[in-house]
Amino acid sequence: MPYRWSEDEAGMVRLRLWPYRSLPKRGFVAFIGATAAFLAVPLLAVLGSMILWALLPFLLATIWAMWFALARSYRSGEVLEEMTLSAERITLTHRPRGSEPLQWEAEPYWVQLQLHPLGGPVPSYLTLRGAGREVELGRFLSAEEREALATELRARLAALR
Repeated sequence: MPYRWSEDEAGMVRLRLWPYRSLPKRGFVAFIGATAAFLAVPLLAVLGSMILWALLPFLLATIWAMWFALARSYRSGEVLEEMTLSAERITLTHRPRGSEPLQWEAEPYWVQLQLHPLGGPVPSYLTLRGAGREVELGRFLSAEEREALATELRARLAALR
């Protein structure tokens, strides 16, 4: 699961959430290398002719476009959410890429966890309501992961109360 619970000696519980990566960095490099190798095979037939110079810019543009699209996908997924739970305070920090972190705080006793099966921007939309605001949690997770997280978070909130 793309989230992890941890607890320190003082009883502070932390939750870290991040988007799932189906293609790790090593796979990214292997994919670009394999694509370049497969696109170079047809060039062997035209090696030493003028056709090589006509095809080469298009093949290089294809490799560059794939690299650019995958790199942009990686950058857009550089999101991190961190939640700290204690008996006195819940703090949720959302760190989007390229902008300032967004923070929400509330008292655990008053926090309401809601899982919206339908009607949200994503299936099984998970929100926390407290301190006069409603914030989303784990929008980048799959519906099953949000449901599992909601179950675990309900248990943690019940233990704090």
